[in-house]
Formats: sequence, C-alpha cells, structure tokens
Amino acid sequence: IGVGLVGFGLFFLLFGVLLYFDSVLLGFGNILFLSGLVFIIGFRRTFTFFFQRPKLKGTSFFFGGVLVVLMRWPILGMLLEAYGFISLFR
Repeated sequence: IGVGLVGFGLFFLLFGVLLYFDSVLLGFGNILFLSGLVFIIGFRRTFTFFFQRPKLKGTSFFFGGVLVVLMRWPILGMLLEAYGFISLFR
C-alpha cells in the first residue's frame, strides 16, 4: 500500500508540474507521498526522521512548502519544498 501511495504521489506531483503548477494536483500529490512514506517506514520512524534537531530547518521548509501549496500558491510552495527536500537529504 505504501509503495503505491508514494508512486501515485509522485505521479500527481509530476502531473501537477506538467499542467503549469496546478495546486490541487500538487497538494494531492504531497498528501499521497507523505502518507505513503508513513505506510512504508512507519509513523514513529517518519516522525523521528523529520524532527531531528539538525534536520529541523529542512523540515520546516518542506512542510511550509506543503502548506503554501495547499493555500494555492504552487510555485512558491514548490520552491520551498525543493529547498527543504535538498536540506533534508543533504
């Protein structure tokens, strides 16, 4: 179930970008991706991964970007998410 959710999340993110940053598709893709991640590695591991002290800056940018996308500012939100993603997996 988790791999399918992550796959659909990535598909909706890609499709949202291809359709000129459609905020509904991007938001749905973000939600599916994060829920799939929880199904794959578990809630506790996901929580401890995102909320470690050295990764807190990247987490705040990533979740802030998700929130901005859900508030219908898709380009700014995707830029914030990209910076947070790079900062998280550095």
